[in-house]
Amino acid sequence: MRKTIKRLYSTALFKEFFENEKSSGLVLIGCTLISLLLANSSFATEYLHIWHMKLGTESLEYWINDGLMTIFFLLIGLELEREIYIGELANIKEALLPIFAALGGMLIPAGIYLALNVGTAAHSGAGIPMATDIAFALGVLSLLGNRVPLSLKVFLTALAVIDDLGAILVIAIFYTKSLSWMNLGIAMGILLFLFILNRMKIKNLIPYLIGGAIMWYFMLNSGIHATITGVLLAFVIPFGDGSSRSVSYRLQHYLHKPVAFFILPLFALANTAIVLGDDIVDALHLHYSMGIMLGLVLGKPIGITLFSFIVVTIGLCKLPNDLNWKKIISVGFLGGIGFTMSIFVTLLAFDDLHIINNAKFIILISSLIAGCIGFLALKQNLKNKKQHAVSN
Repeated sequence: MRKTIKRLYSTALFKEFFENEKSSGLVLIGCTLISLLLANSSFATEYLHIWHMKLGTESLEYWINDGLMTIFFLLIGLELEREIYIGELANIKEALLPIFAALGGMLIPAGIYLALNVGTAAHSGAGIPMATDIAFALGVLSLLGNRVPLSLKVFLTALAVIDDLGAILVIAIFYTKSLSWMNLGIAMGILLFLFILNRMKIKNLIPYLIGGAIMWYFMLNSGIHATITGVLLAFVIPFGDGSSRSVSYRLQHYLHKPVAFFILPLFALANTAIVLGDDIVDALHLHYSMGIMLGLVLGKPIGITLFSFIVVTIGLCKLPNDLNWKKIISVGFLGGIGFTMSIFVTLLAFDDLHIINNAKFIILISSLIAGCIGFLALKQNLKNKKQHAVSN
C-alpha cells in the first residue's frame, strides 16, 4: 500500500514537472527569437548593454549564469533524487535503459567533437554536444499531444535528467581551471553539516537554504562552478517518504514555475543575444562548429540508440511494451536539442567572445535541426500506430 501511495505521489509530481518543462520549452523558443531579433536590430547596443550592466562587481549576465542557474540545478537535483528514491530510477533494471542511453548520448557526441578538434585550441568544447535541454526536448514532445505514450515521456525525462547530471559532473571535473582547497573544504564542511541536519530529521527548510547560500559563496570562490551547489544541496534536503508533505516535494513544487517561467527565460534572453555578422555563415565550416553540429544532430541519436540496443540485446533490461526502436531513434534526435546546457558549457569552455558567439549560433541551428527531425520522425511513427489501430 505504501509503495502504491509513493508511486501516486511520484506520478503526480512527474506530471507537474513534465507540464512545466514542456510549457517552458515553448516560452524559451519565444525568448530566443526575441533576443535574436533585438540583438540584430537598431536597438542592439542598448539591448546588449542591459546584460553587461554592472550589479555590484559583476554583470547582470554573470548573476543569471552563476547565481540564478544554481536554482535551476537545484530543481534538477530534486527531480533526480525523486527519480532515484521512488521514481523511474528506483528499480535498477528499469533504470538501466535511460542510464545507458544517456551515457551513449554523452560519449558518442564528445567522441565526434574530439575527433574533429583534437590538438586544436577548441578541443575544450567537447562537453558542448553532450547535453540535452529538458525544457526544449519536452516542449517539442508535447506538440504531439496525447498520442505520445507515457513510457516515452518518462524515458526522455529520465534520460535528460541523467544527461544533465553527466553535464554537471563534466563541468566540475573538466572545466575547473584553478582550485582553492580551503574554499572547497569549507563548502564541503557546510554540506556535511546539512547532511547531519538531514540525518537528525530537521525538516525546517530555512537552515538548508541558508546553508546552501553560504555553500554557494565558498564554492564560487573554490574554482568549481558555483551552480554545482544546487545539485549537492538537493541531496541533503530531507526527502522523507516522498509524499506531498515532505520537504523535498514541497520545495520542488514551489520551484517549478519560477524556474520554468522566470529563470530559464532570463537565461535564454541573456545568452542568445547573438549578433549575426557577415561572417556567421563561414562559422559553419570551422572544426569546432562541425563538431558541435555533428555531435548534436548525429552523435546524440547514434549514442542513445546504440547504447540502448546493447543493454537490451545482452539482457540487462528490456524496452517497455509500447516502445520500439523507431521511437527510441526519434527520441534520440530530441536528445540533440542542446540549448541551455550546451550554451552553459560553451561559456565555460571558451574565453574568446567570437568563438562563444559562433558556438551559440551553431548550437541554436543544430538544436533546431535535431528537434525538427525528432518531431517529424515521431509524428510519422505515432501516425502509423494510429492508422494501424484504426485498420484493426
